[in-house]
Amino acid sequence: MIMIILITAAVAACIALILGLALGLFRELFKVEEDPLIETIREVLPGANCGGCGFPGCDGYAAAVAAGGDISQCSAGGKATIDSLAEIMGVSAAAHKPLVPVCCCLGDSGIAEKRGLYTGISTCQGAKLAGGTKLCNWGCIGFGDCVTVCKFDAISMGSGGLPAVNWGKCTGCKACVNECPQGILRMIPKDKKIVLALCTNRNPIRSAIRKTCRLGCIKCGICVKQCPEQCIIINNGIPLVDYNKCNACGTCEQKCPTKIMRAFGPRT
Repeated sequence: MIMIILITAAVAACIALILGLALGLFRELFKVEEDPLIETIREVLPGANCGGCGFPGCDGYAAAVAAGGDISQCSAGGKATIDSLAEIMGVSAAAHKPLVPVCCCLGDSGIAEKRGLYTGISTCQGAKLAGGTKLCNWGCIGFGDCVTVCKFDAISMGSGGLPAVNWGKCTGCKACVNECPQGILRMIPKDKKIVLALCTNRNPIRSAIRKTCRLGCIKCGICVKQCPEQCIIINNGIPLVDYNKCNACGTCEQKCPTKIMRAFGPRT
């Protein structure tokens, strides 16, 4: 019996050795040489693998840049990374315009009416499948999927259940924007003063809006009528600002009866 065990073990060891040698030989015969340019590019990328560039991680983006792709897509690396990529690729650095997300909802737990007691999965995605947590079908659900997906610790949930973005930490990767099932996170330029409507309630019935959220846009159109530059339209029930025309004069912000028009960016 002992002899059988020893012979079996010896045979198994020989087979393992032969397979190991065969695998090593096949790897050498069929290996694909990696482009050294890709490795050079990869070394200057931040390594966040956040997906903000639109590729599955830094390796994918490095390969795309090496093939002649856009060098300005790495939001996590910012201007420094773009400058490095421009030097490597021998092209001019694109103008970097940093973007940051803003929560377009003011309906926190003390403002928006709750739908009822929710006892399901504690994620925004799960709660949305169950009809949400608030009477407003368009507002922030409040479970913080955006916080969970952020790899830079740039988002936290406030005491009222709305996400707060730390612009100092945010890299503009858009992971939170892509994760939000309500689409209430919107990217805006960090270095330009703009006015934004902080409401996504598209209900055309004014009385219904006030019943679900005390700070919802009531579709009065005052912002459109009072804008001296005529750069605001109502699009699908929400004020939409043309930033090519807007000079951030603050008129709409002052005239809005529910104060959902808010200014962001550098103050002049």
